[in-house]
Amino acid sequence: MDNFTDDRDIRLLDGDRYTFFILKRIMGGKCRLLLTDHERLIICYTGHPFPAWIWTADDATEEEMKKAYMLAKENSLLDGKHPFNLKYGLAEYFIRRAAEDGLDMSVTMNMFAYDCPEPVAPEDHCDGNIYRCMEDDVDKLTDFIDLFHREVGIDQKDRDGYRADAVEAIESGNTYFWKNEEGKTVASCRFQPADDTASVNLVLTHPDHRRKHYAENLVYQVTMKVIEAGFTPMLYTNADYVASNACYEKIGYVLRGKLCTIG
Repeated sequence: MDNFTDDRDIRLLDGDRYTFFILKRIMGGKCRLLLTDHERLIICYTGHPFPAWIWTADDATEEEMKKAYMLAKENSLLDGKHPFNLKYGLAEYFIRRAAEDGLDMSVTMNMFAYDCPEPVAPEDHCDGNIYRCMEDDVDKLTDFIDLFHREVGIDQKDRDGYRADAVEAIESGNTYFWKNEEGKTVASCRFQPADDTASVNLVLTHPDHRRKHYAENLVYQVTMKVIEAGFTPMLYTNADYVASNACYEKIGYVLRGKLCTIG
């Protein structure tokens, strides 16, 4: 196994361009652990609080799954503190093999990956307008990032960590609020480009302003900005959030892949 990536790994992930979009983006940066054979297996872990990503070929054999499990074990990822994002076949193997080792693992989140080739304008309009986050919005954006991570229960940091994320998000120029007719900040959304694709994320409506179609209209507007910038919009969702997924599908998002988080 090598500790570097090259064009071979990019080609592998291009075959799973939606489900492993984040892996493709992060493995080119600073990683605490990076292992790849450039053909059948990639393991990448950036560090706490993020999950370890494991890519395997769709037709991975039992022996290849065992190899992935043993590498995770040898690199101290099976200590109960590290979640994994992976395909369902490998997830089932990890859960079964962990039980043999006296470890209790289970699926903690089912995820869908969508793209949006042809956005559809929302039928349900709402008051207010899109607003791009500026430097003086850092505290408000920090609040939204904090609330987002508390609600989804993943990648949690302290307030200083969220504030650093907010500063970075604002500097990207790709982070937006929806402000209602009273000028209140009611929803958030951002996009992060990588190659020809951009991930739409941080989709959140403040609890005091839900069921008014703010997020639906904001995501549509951000999706249009992604397309205008020359990228294909995509996003991950919790597969169990039926209402949210229906909202995305209404504005043109199409289900392209499935994966899960185990821990």
